[in-house]
Amino acid sequence: MAVNMISNISIETQANVYFEGKCISYNVTLSDGKKISVGVILPAELTFGTKSPEIMQCTNGSCEYKLAGSSEWLYCNKGEQFTIERNSSFDIRVKEQFHYICQYG
Repeated sequence: MAVNMISNISIETQANVYFEGKCISYNVTLSDGKKISVGVILPAELTFGTKSPEIMQCTNGSCEYKLAGSSEWLYCNKGEQFTIERNSSFDIRVKEQFHYICQYG
């Protein structure tokens, strides 16, 4: 198991639970004030909306995703990431667990 040590962060201890438990995440505020979430998506096909730009970084597992306005499904594997524009959406298909860090703004 990989562990990253980060100093001077704040973690909300109440989990965000979406889509009947198929997506669970925790909000984290970094020492510079930037907000991220750390979570897992269980096997499902879901649609997420965005208010600000987001970068989804895969830390374990994989997924297929399709950005709003596109008909093409793309792959994201461990160590890769994809970006979603503000006020947009994306579809995601997960066959096994997809662990991620989401950066906002």
